Amino acid sequence: MATKKYILSIDQGTTSSRAIAFDEDGQPAFVAQQEFPQIFPNDGWVEHDPEAIWVSVLAVSRAVVRDITRAEGEIAAIGITNQRETTVVWDRTSGRPIYNAVVWQDRRTARACRDLIAEGRGAEVSARTGLVIDPYFSATKVRWILDSVLGAQARAEAEELAFGTIDSFLLWRLTGGRVHATDATNASRTNLYNIHDNAWDPWLLDAFGVPDRLLPEVKDSAADFGTTDPELFGRAIPIRGVAGDQQAAAIGQICFQPGAIKNTYGTGAFVVLNTGETPLGSRNRLLTTICYRLGGRTTYALEGSIFVCGAAVQWLRDGLGVIRSAAETEFLARGLDGNHGVYMVPAFTGLGAPHWDPQARGAIFGITRDTSPAHLVRAALESVCYQTRDLLDAIADDGVPATEIRVDGGMVANTWMLQFLANVLGIPVDRPAVNETTALGAACLAGLASGLFSSLDEIAAWWRREARLTPAMGDADRAHLIAGWKRAVARIRGW
Repeated sequence: MATKKYILSIDQGTTSSRAIAFDEDGQPAFVAQQEFPQIFPNDGWVEHDPEAIWVSVLAVSRAVVRDITRAEGEIAAIGITNQRETTVVWDRTSGRPIYNAVVWQDRRTARACRDLIAEGRGAEVSARTGLVIDPYFSATKVRWILDSVLGAQARAEAEELAFGTIDSFLLWRLTGGRVHATDATNASRTNLYNIHDNAWDPWLLDAFGVPDRLLPEVKDSAADFGTTDPELFGRAIPIRGVAGDQQAAAIGQICFQPGAIKNTYGTGAFVVLNTGETPLGSRNRLLTTICYRLGGRTTYALEGSIFVCGAAVQWLRDGLGVIRSAAETEFLARGLDGNHGVYMVPAFTGLGAPHWDPQARGAIFGITRDTSPAHLVRAALESVCYQTRDLLDAIADDGVPATEIRVDGGMVANTWMLQFLANVLGIPVDRPAVNETTALGAACLAGLASGLFSSLDEIAAWWRREARLTPAMGDADRAHLIAGWKRAVARIRGW
């Protein structure tokens, strides 16, 4: 009997690290997950301890490797997917970070971004990267670390330091410091990478003050990223796929055709629309980005980023103590006959697309003496749907109206929220049978590069729909709710 082969997918997220083993039919077989601390040193600042991330990744990966070994299986390859834009600078000799990871949500470089925009650099940055100048992206985070850590600039210029997003840091650790690389999707989120030339851009490096000696090699999303240090898992395992989490989710949702669109609901939420081999510019400040690069050919996407979605529910649980678990939210929301005029705008770290307002802050409107925990919960869930509507409206205005959307992520287990989402969007919402689409996308890439799969068409046969939610709300009611949301957003802009 042939040994059963698995792909180990490492899914390093904003609040936890997971390892999932997928079998040759694309089904998750073994899973391990571990949370790690969030660090909030100042207003709008968000950090992670890279060592805590590494410890969590190693622990969950080893747990799944043990499960596969007990099942007498074999790991064919490893795929990595990661929280994007989060920035690490580390010592090339010791591998130790010189500062905490500055997380994608972090807003500490808002003033530096305003200064760059005031200098007139915004249009050129957008033309080269497809992005806007915003604290969200990695470039100003790198510059801040170099400015804030004593001697870092000189060490960077002497090639003693390395920069990377989380995938690069994990590759370095997994390979025992032998590989300093990233893939095109992660590189495209730094504000340092020219998505048209597919190369680090000297003009951008100069504009943001980032030495080129810090940078990783950029590879296709399905490629040879080296092998793991044998001491980690008992043998060397090839690493063959890397993609940022949202692009990986688009791959896991089989968004291979132009016009295919998905939204992943995790800590934040991210809409990705495949636009094919031609980058499509947005007049609504959506991002033009790389969806994936395979065989040297680039597929592009339009993306809209919502900074706070699941994090709003987490705040209700951990910050306010309104709920004990996220699972309660569906029951509480269903118990109300409406939102009773209560709106939450969870701009805890500013507003993402299409507003791009780092000065905005969160607020709750419409509170009365009758407002209960259930109203706050429902307002948090509704805010996720309204923010999605903002993004799809912007995409439609850019000439690509959505006719349906595929969703995934932890929040989509909440069927009430998905029904409200369909009502607010006015289009069908599809939930897949395998919800682990981000990890699945990384597994698809590793499978392609390792020869386990021959084509994207073979992978496409994996996708199955578990549920379709269709709109069940009249146009007048939808318009009334959306108008209330727009009033609430207008009041917190530039706070």
